[in-house]
Amino acid sequence: MLTYLIDDDPVSLFLAEQVLRQAGVASPIRQFATAEAALQFLSSHLTTEVPHVILLDLNMPAMNGWEFLEALRPHAAALVGHCHIYILTSSLSLSDTARAKDFALVSDVIHKPLSEDGVQGIRHAAEQLHSSPG
Repeated sequence: MLTYLIDDDPVSLFLAEQVLRQAGVASPIRQFATAEAALQFLSSHLTTEVPHVILLDLNMPAMNGWEFLEALRPHAAALVGHCHIYILTSSLSLSDTARAKDFALVSDVIHKPLSEDGVQGIRHAAEQLHSSPG
């Protein structure tokens, strides 16, 4: 299950990758320390590599998670039905959860740190997506 981790915090990236690997869910995993780098890579590889899952931090310098999601709108047709995006955040703000619903590509908001239970939910959703006909 190809997974992109997008977070400017190296500790958060490390911990999320460890939880994913321990749960046997994500392989391969691509890490991006900036949303810009992730967007550039994704945009240039849409025809050859669409991730099954993107775990996206909201609070990042330069381009934050919301701006990343806005920048993905032109690519939504290529991603819908192929990719789940999960916002991975330390924020407890209900407004973040409400705002996430404005983006069809966002499957859920998960609070940091990523847990094995959260990973199992991601796995289940991705398996359902990729076992569906069409």
